[in-house]
Amino acid sequence: RELGGIPIVANKINHSNQSIKEKALNALNNLSVNVENQIKIKIYISQVCEDVFSGPLNSAVQLAGLTLLTNMTVTNDHQHMLHSYITDLFQVLLTGNGNTKVDSSFLSLYDSHVAKEILLRVLTLFQNIKNCLKIEGHLAVQPTFTEGSLFFLLHGEECAQKIRALVDHHDAEVKEKVVTIIPKI
Repeated sequence: RELGGIPIVANKINHSNQSIKEKALNALNNLSVNVENQIKIKIYISQVCEDVFSGPLNSAVQLAGLTLLTNMTVTNDHQHMLHSYITDLFQVLLTGNGNTKVDSSFLSLYDSHVAKEILLRVLTLFQNIKNCLKIEGHLAVQPTFTEGSLFFLLHGEECAQKIRALVDHHDAEVKEKVVTIIPKI
């Protein structure tokens, strides 16, 4: 970042060679763990989204792009940038294979026995998706997806019950996160 390397790597996501594009996305993903790097990487989110949706389903490039988008939106700083792409993201997660698809086993991540770090990430993901779907407190996007899709999993009563049950979690940080989410469900 300090030597101007992020734009050099990021410009490779436009490369015609899929292997180079994948490696660039993976490098940006690794760099995105640092908050200061995210400030530089965020300008490429639209391009990454376009690549994820236009590329072949379940490709290595698509998976690398999804991973980068996940890391960029773990905090609330950049999740708003995905607002216009949320329907397409749900579609990819619905139609993809085991690498990209989300199935009902996703809800098992909301169990109290899951490691604290994973639980906090999944709760943050839930919170960010809910925030992306709302504009001024109202549901802005109402995609119609089949039962079992991520959209229905997150809006279903089973998910709400699992999150409510975490109010009794032994970790204070998890409890605090749940308390901020409960009004949204």
